[in-house]
Amino acid sequence: MASVIVRNLIRDEKILVDDKNRLVDEIINLIQEEFLKEDQLDQEVREILSKHMEKIRRENIEYQTMFRMIKNKLAKERNIVL
Repeated sequence: MASVIVRNLIRDEKILVDDKNRLVDEIINLIQEEFLKEDQLDQEVREILSKHMEKIRRENIEYQTMFRMIKNKLAKERNIVL
C-alpha cells in the first residue's frame, strides 16, 4: 500500500523524492502507528463497556451500536482518524 501511494504521488508529480525506499518505510511506519492507535482505542472501548455490561443487558442496549458510538466519540476527542 505504501509503495502504491509513493508511486502514484511520484507519477502524478505531486512530490519529488531523493530516497523512495526511505519514504515507503516512513509511510509504512505511519500506517502501523495508526493501526496501533485504533487497536488501543478498541481495547479502551471494550474496557469501558465491560464496566457497564449489567446496565447494557438490563436496558437491552445493542453492544455493537454502543461500541461504535463510544469509539467515534473518543476518536473525535483525541483527533484519531478512523
